[in-house]
Amino acid sequence: MTSSPDSESRKLLRRLRDAMAEDSSGQARLDHIVQLIAGSLETEVCSIYLFRDAETLELCATEGLNQEAVHQTRMRLNEGLVGRTARTGKVVNTAEAPSTRGFRYMPETGEEVFSAFAGIPIQRLGETLGVLVVQSKTARKYSEDEIYALEVVAMVLAEMTELGELTAGNDYVMARHQRPAMLKGSVAQEGVTVGYVHLHEPRVVVTSPFADDPEQELARLDTALDTLRVSVDQLLAGAQSGSKDQIEVVETYRMFANSRGWRRRMEADIASGLSAEAAVEKEQSTARTRLQQVPDAYLRDRLHDLDDLSNRLLRILTGQGSSTTELPSDAILIARNIGPAELLDYGRKLKGIVLEEGAVGSHATIVARALAIPLVINVRGITTEALTGDHIMVDGEQGIVHLRPDDTVKAAFTDKVAMQAEAQTRYATIRDLPATALCGTKVSLHMNAGLMADLPSLPSSGAEGVGLFRTELQFLVRNQMPRRAELVALYKRVIDSAGGKPVVFRTLDIGSDKVLPYMKPNDEPNPALGWRAIRVGLDKPGVLRMQLQALLRAAEGRPLHVMFPFVAQFEEYRSAKAELEKAQERERILGHVLPEAVHVGAMLETPSLAFAPRKFFEEVEFLSIGGNDLKQFFFAADRENERVRRRYDTLNVSFLSFIEQIVGRCVTTDTRLSFCGEDAGRPIEALCLAAMGLRALSMRPASIGPVKHLLRRSNLDEVKAVIDTARARGDQSVRPAVMDWLRNRGG
Repeated sequence: MTSSPDSESRKLLRRLRDAMAEDSSGQARLDHIVQLIAGSLETEVCSIYLFRDAETLELCATEGLNQEAVHQTRMRLNEGLVGRTARTGKVVNTAEAPSTRGFRYMPETGEEVFSAFAGIPIQRLGETLGVLVVQSKTARKYSEDEIYALEVVAMVLAEMTELGELTAGNDYVMARHQRPAMLKGSVAQEGVTVGYVHLHEPRVVVTSPFADDPEQELARLDTALDTLRVSVDQLLAGAQSGSKDQIEVVETYRMFANSRGWRRRMEADIASGLSAEAAVEKEQSTARTRLQQVPDAYLRDRLHDLDDLSNRLLRILTGQGSSTTELPSDAILIARNIGPAELLDYGRKLKGIVLEEGAVGSHATIVARALAIPLVINVRGITTEALTGDHIMVDGEQGIVHLRPDDTVKAAFTDKVAMQAEAQTRYATIRDLPATALCGTKVSLHMNAGLMADLPSLPSSGAEGVGLFRTELQFLVRNQMPRRAELVALYKRVIDSAGGKPVVFRTLDIGSDKVLPYMKPNDEPNPALGWRAIRVGLDKPGVLRMQLQALLRAAEGRPLHVMFPFVAQFEEYRSAKAELEKAQERERILGHVLPEAVHVGAMLETPSLAFAPRKFFEEVEFLSIGGNDLKQFFFAADRENERVRRRYDTLNVSFLSFIEQIVGRCVTTDTRLSFCGEDAGRPIEALCLAAMGLRALSMRPASIGPVKHLLRRSNLDEVKAVIDTARARGDQSVRPAVMDWLRNRGG
């Protein structure tokens, strides 16, 4: 649609701007706005409904309905045409409202005499903040031009609501971003923390949606689009050396940046009276609302591309978000998603992380676990609900986020944090004591690591060593393959920092959910079961050999522990060990100092390896059960799939019996065995694993205290008896029986 220089929408926006400039309360502004709209469109009724809470709309101002109904009439999202407009985010335009599906008669408003109805969602970035309604006695549909004018006005109302200009001094409706909010997500890294929001991508706020000079605004848009196109072309030039997927993403950016339809719609919005940045945001909000309702995953992904491009254009126009604000000491990072290198840039300065997207096996999750930072993922709406500086409480145990919490939530959360702090103080008193159960059985507790930043936790955690050092993190956070000399220096610092305690280095575990930025991704239908870890190392041995050489040199004559990941059969272990022996021989020929001893092990992450020939168990020096992968393969439950991953309990009798079988095979061949994974760091699970015969567990540093505390207060023989009784009874999981036993003994 095109608008004439004296279009009604532009005249209406001018009147709205004047109304906004008045020194009056939010309610007075609302009252004035509905009068202006009704008068300009020559319609009998204009009303504004805003959200009182997440599910309830409230009539906040009206011209034409009974004034007594203001702040008294409320409806939920599933009620009436107003609720339907808010729920769907789509315009409802009908000549016969009473006969339209979903109509609900509100007697206190006096609207029974009005036939025509148009509801326009008041939206910002795809989020509905309220509904703008016009009604008339004449049975007619509002014209396309009238609906367009109302959409432009609704966009301005959304900005004013965002800025609090329609709620200032209003005792009935709380201003946007002042309401308490509780959001639910998924746990990716456990922990409880309190702090203040720091947005990874600061929101651009359109402070001036009105424009007097359309020609000037069009020129601003042209200049900004030219700048945008240049930046996208530069991105594309830089991406030519990257992966095919990376190039395709930037090509999509360029397609959007050069879209004539996108440009024409923004030009029409400017002609109607909007500023250039308001026009960009209006189109961004419209596109986001439409695409959010599209079931096709590819089109939904394009929403993110368009969002990113629109945000780039808004930053060019406004200059906002171009410089980073100083990170406060108690910052909790909020982002849609984030890469591992970006997360490492923040480092341990963060107290917590909340992502709108993410996955339990993503690179960001791996880094967050390495940094021991509480992380909640899949928190829908967090990037639009939160503002930098908002008070936030993150419960990484339950996957719950409290934004701007009220006093009741604050008190309960503070008590929870205090209890955890008290427990940590209690754990510190047993830091240097062994994890010896009441029956006299000692369990060795080790920590997992992946970054140099982890190593200071070794002495303070009470760990007896590093049971798993994930070497892939140093590859994931780079844009190019690290050189051998860099790896030698890193591994040497790790061994030095361990202070004589053993460090088990797991060779590169890439593939599946860990794809290197500079590695061509493979199009695999099921990457978790595909070309990954030791399979990549044996098929493309160059990197494996370089890494093994770096480890041998870094040891500088000290003992070295090397572990191969994702070994599924005996021959893979033999082939990997042969590569290590060749690397040792090459180092000897070159005259380099060899380690005092090289201990070689494998991760048992596939059920097949548990049934390997006895000869394998005799040859391998040590095994580490990779609990995360083994459990997903054992139960055929993808740990990235929220629908199924929590259905299957580690304490299921089938899984515990399988663990017991592995323990038995290792006992007969005197093979050292440990358990590594999330479950090793959960006290109840750790207790049961120890009762099944495991004598070494590896976990995140913060879990060692709680696990040691419970082990030292328990008799493993008694726990085993409880498990055996539950199995004999036919229980599916031993968890209820073990929990009852702990409660009865005051555990």
